[in-house]
Amino acid sequence: MLWVDKHRPHSLDKFTLANADTASHLKRLVADGDCPHLLFYGVSGAGKKTLALAVLREIFGPAVEKVKVEGKTWKLEQGDRKIEVELTTLSSNYHVEMNPSDVGTKDRYVVQEVIKDMAKSRPIDATGKQGFKVLILNEVDKLSKEAQHGLRRTMEKYSQACRLILICNSVSKVLDAVRSRCLPIRVAAPSDEAVETLVIEVARREKLTLPAELAGRVALHAERNMRRALLSLEACRVQQYPFTPDQVVAGADWEAYVTQIASETLAEQSPKRLLQIRGRLYELLVNCVPPEVILRKLVRELNKRLEPELKHEVARHAAHFEHRMQEGQKPIIHLEGFVAQFMASYKKYLISSFG
Repeated sequence: MLWVDKHRPHSLDKFTLANADTASHLKRLVADGDCPHLLFYGVSGAGKKTLALAVLREIFGPAVEKVKVEGKTWKLEQGDRKIEVELTTLSSNYHVEMNPSDVGTKDRYVVQEVIKDMAKSRPIDATGKQGFKVLILNEVDKLSKEAQHGLRRTMEKYSQACRLILICNSVSKVLDAVRSRCLPIRVAAPSDEAVETLVIEVARREKLTLPAELAGRVALHAERNMRRALLSLEACRVQQYPFTPDQVVAGADWEAYVTQIASETLAEQSPKRLLQIRGRLYELLVNCVPPEVILRKLVRELNKRLEPELKHEVARHAAHFEHRMQEGQKPIIHLEGFVAQFMASYKKYLISSFG
């Protein structure tokens, strides 16, 4: 088991290093065994899903951790056609967890069918009273607008039988109609000091001797992402133990690849180089690196090597193409568009400065 799963807090009382105040508020909220629809939002690795699972345990007890993985198939009617949709879910007797954006444009049918199925199999407590089931939806900000509208209607219709816990990175991409029916909970990214404390604590639990210098570098490399910090620490453990104060914290392969793309972009601005970079961007997308993450990392790497007067313009271009990426269907077009726009601006800057 990975350390990021092994050392995940399983109850709201265990949140001591980060999100302690949020966990305390949630504990009071669900003290009577009920809760409203919840919307957890914040940056990746801040602890949104961990808080959601801890809320489930607070309501239903340890039995909610007895989960099974199922590959479900739904036969749906889409106009005159009948289609089959397959999706993997994680479920217990009290909840179902899924990522409906995995099925693409058919996500609205899946969300409605799952909630209907849950409403038919409500749990009954010892007194004979019917309870409710919880549906955890990951990456709600990636759902289509049709799916979100369908989600809003289904939330209203089955509010007695089903509670929803929605998890997303960007709350601005969730429709107002969905947000207004949930209690929004912002999960802030932990400080570098909190991440460093977490790394040191996990090393202690694993009975490892961790130099303070290495712990600090792991925390800085994680960029306030707790999941990334623990994965980096475990990678360092596999790479070399005993640890040394000057040990290198290895980054992910895709990050090195983006760094290489940034270097090639700055080295030459030509149609031939743009075609080469397009191929590299395709390779990242094929390996399931999210396009927003690629763009963010590429901008960061470019800004490290640019003069201050260019950074503002690069940020403006990045914001423009990131917005277009959300509206469009093919990320490669917008990633390539950003690189082409940057090449044009950078070459113009070089000519005006040294021409």
